[in-house]
Amino acid sequence: MNPRDFITKWSAGGPAFKLNERQGAQAHFIDLCRLLDVEEPGDADRYCFERGLTKTGAAKQGYADVWLRGHFAWEYKAPGKDLGGALQQLMMYALPLENPPLLVVSDRLRIEVHTHFTGTPSERHVFPIEDLARDEVRARLKQLWSAPERFKPGRTSREITEEAAQAFAGTAKRLRDAGIEPAKVSHFLTQCLFCFFSEDVGLLPSRLFERLVGVRIAPDRLRTQLQSLLETMRDGGLFGVDDIPWFNGGLFKDVEVPPLSTEDVAALQKASSLDWSAIDPSIFGTLFERGLDPSKRSQLGAHYTDPATILRLVDPVVKQPLLSEWGTVRDTIAAALARSKKHGDKAYRDAQAAFIGFLERLRTFRALDPACGSGNFLYLTLKTLKDVEHQVNLEAEALGLERQHDVTGPHNVLGVEINEYAAELARVTVWIGELQWRIQHGYAFNTDPVLQTLHHIECRDALINADGSETAWPAAEAIIGNPPFVGDKKMRAELGGEYTERLRALYKGRVPGGADLVCYWFEKARALIEAGTLQRAGFVSTNSVRGGKNREVLDRICTTTRIFAAWADEEWVNNGAAVRVSLTAFGHAQGECRLDGQGVEAITADLSASTGSADALDLTQARALAENTLGAFNGIQKTGPFDVPGEQARQWLSLPSNPNGKSNAAVLAPYRNGMDTTRRSRDMWVIDFGWEMPEADAALFEAPFEYAEHTIKPVRQENTVEALRRDWWRLWRPRPEMRRRIDGSSRYLVTPEVSKHRVFAWLVPPVLPDKNLVVMPRSDDATFGILHSRFHELWSLKLCTWMGKGNDPRYTPSTTFETFPFPAGLTPADTAHQRTETLADGTVIPADLPAEVRPRAEAIARAAKRLNDLRERWLNPPEWCDRVPEVTPLGMAHSPYPDRIVAKPGHEKELAKRTLTHLYNAPPAWLTKAHADLDAAVATAYGWTDGATLTDDEILRRLLVLNRERTAKV
Repeated sequence: MNPRDFITKWSAGGPAFKLNERQGAQAHFIDLCRLLDVEEPGDADRYCFERGLTKTGAAKQGYADVWLRGHFAWEYKAPGKDLGGALQQLMMYALPLENPPLLVVSDRLRIEVHTHFTGTPSERHVFPIEDLARDEVRARLKQLWSAPERFKPGRTSREITEEAAQAFAGTAKRLRDAGIEPAKVSHFLTQCLFCFFSEDVGLLPSRLFERLVGVRIAPDRLRTQLQSLLETMRDGGLFGVDDIPWFNGGLFKDVEVPPLSTEDVAALQKASSLDWSAIDPSIFGTLFERGLDPSKRSQLGAHYTDPATILRLVDPVVKQPLLSEWGTVRDTIAAALARSKKHGDKAYRDAQAAFIGFLERLRTFRALDPACGSGNFLYLTLKTLKDVEHQVNLEAEALGLERQHDVTGPHNVLGVEINEYAAELARVTVWIGELQWRIQHGYAFNTDPVLQTLHHIECRDALINADGSETAWPAAEAIIGNPPFVGDKKMRAELGGEYTERLRALYKGRVPGGADLVCYWFEKARALIEAGTLQRAGFVSTNSVRGGKNREVLDRICTTTRIFAAWADEEWVNNGAAVRVSLTAFGHAQGECRLDGQGVEAITADLSASTGSADALDLTQARALAENTLGAFNGIQKTGPFDVPGEQARQWLSLPSNPNGKSNAAVLAPYRNGMDTTRRSRDMWVIDFGWEMPEADAALFEAPFEYAEHTIKPVRQENTVEALRRDWWRLWRPRPEMRRRIDGSSRYLVTPEVSKHRVFAWLVPPVLPDKNLVVMPRSDDATFGILHSRFHELWSLKLCTWMGKGNDPRYTPSTTFETFPFPAGLTPADTAHQRTETLADGTVIPADLPAEVRPRAEAIARAAKRLNDLRERWLNPPEWCDRVPEVTPLGMAHSPYPDRIVAKPGHEKELAKRTLTHLYNAPPAWLTKAHADLDAAVATAYGWTDGATLTDDEILRRLLVLNRERTAKV
């Protein structure tokens, strides 16, 4: 068929014009296929006419006149009929039609293509019949079959949302700078953005707000008009000649338009021109909170969390249990309808009652986010519930029952949020999400009122009441959320010392000291599940929840209920920063557990899989060993700018003795942190007035104290902890016990607390280790070798926590070191005396070893010394560097400090690349061989003759057996 014949046949007055809807639909489509030279329908599973579901006892009902999987659903109307109804029908039945990306409606005189791609705004493309004479129009239509993605809008909903947020952020800042209270600015602009959205989705008369701000109007007059419009939206009624619906909902309860500038008017004009109907509720609240809350403005351009990641919790905690219940009810309905003889008989009424009963179940379902932020979890939970309702209605209708609407809505989602900006945006996010869902699925708006008052999204503290008592959370069946990521060590700084102490005292015995803030949400949810008032909970937390003190909270969860779904280690964005998180769902749920998307028999408290059998590898059973007590320590913690460059320290060391007759060497020491260990030394020193020196005595060290007064004291005086302000000249954690154990030693072992590779190195007193170094006060090569073996590395990686964007393992004295079973006879208890013996080749072993242990210790020590010697030769080749004696303080006969390593001229860049990180990133053959020799010696010490062939799991299993045997004896 050629274009002229097609147009003549189907145009107004043509021979086919008077065919009714059913008569003309298939004939018109077949002619169109032949005109465009595309495939005609003929495959019931892929491409057919009358695609739909089958009702029990009824004829087949076509939900789409034509359907092509992955391309389009197509609905016809007779000429002159409303195509809006056809589009609405396609939208309502998109789910059983497998959500085609294009929805096409036609009255044969024109073809309308409506885009329906996920994550993009909907666009409409209209093709009048007379335009089919043009080659380019036919080519464009042909893409419905060949390349539907060519219709995908060029801008995503996310991009539109980002632009909208940026547009408002500038206005928010200008109004705040003009002296308007931030809360009033936020409230007014939130009202404006909802107005923009409302007019773009048809809740306000066409372009009303855009016309209002778009005319040349003085700022004062615009302010008056906006005040009137917002008040009319609050109450409903006429605004000029336009009839405004009653919006209500709390958002318009308080109306106070601030004074506006010409710039503000221009910004509102620009913002009103955007397509607000397309904003993405899953990120809307986050982005607008950043723009409206002055404390979060710096995060405006930062990334945000992918909603698909949030759904990994919403699905198992909310969606899957409900659909499982519906599956049982659906079977009951089908069985009843199979007995039904006619519409309305008892069997039919039983089926309808079961259906209505489940819808009532959905209506009364409540999901709570007790740290809801600006509402992205609430929106996605609401969308999930509405999707479940929609699916249930479609399946019930297919069975032969009558659909029921408006069961789920904003009343289903509850929230608690302490930030007033976020709480209001959470309500708006939920409102917009509800309205958008109705648009996308072809449902009409509720308009009496438009908005529900969402008092159940509360603005308050989720953990402590104003009177100091524990808060009660609203009753809910499911809890989901993303509680604040505040580490144990940062709680005082971010929450305040008084609040932190009250919180820890209130939850003492339930949440251990040293646990991160998120653990309080885990414990409260666990307690509700144990009490029977909550069914399931799912939280996002930093992935450090799997270890350390945090894991004790998960241990309690595994004791009183179970973890049924988890993602142990995922990327996340928190306040614009990339972090690593765990997603944990726990409580009552049917079916198998799923870890990282895979089915497993059980999930342990460290978020690893377990078979659930008695001999399963469950490292959460590992306990601290008494023999390892006081074998590892954290280094000193400064909490202030106590570190000074080496050049400055050497200048102070060269000064004459102080009024007390002492050199500054008494309060200065070389200082090393984790980066100094994995990279190269930064040549930093630390001012150390000890842990008992009074301020008056410290002042006698003139130059260091003067520096401390001008540099350290002002910082300490700003701290919220009273002891830090009071003893401002002292290190916060001087670690006296650790220092007593390394003083007088020839050397001691350290490993970075957080490091990509688990490496160990030697430091020499009086060098002081930082808090991000873990210190082992041992000087023998045997202990070095055991800790640097494959066996200890595997153990530490399984019992550690994980930190930061790089997801590096975090080594701790408690969970990682104290639980590790050393070979018999070489435990920290066996070497606690720290006496050593140096062999002829320079190898150092613990002294006074039993005869049966000594050969094993010597073998390990020699392999360890060789490893370290080779490493040191690679790190500091004598051809590229010199060892320079450190400065000798005035009045001393020799320097008490270790030599410095200085690059020879011309070799600075080459030497800078010689670091432990670079070495272990791509280990050379000699390093691999040295470690293999060390591992063989350590395996022999354990009595494992098959050490070279052991799998990681078998090594861990044997170490766990040793741990359990030794703890059982205590």
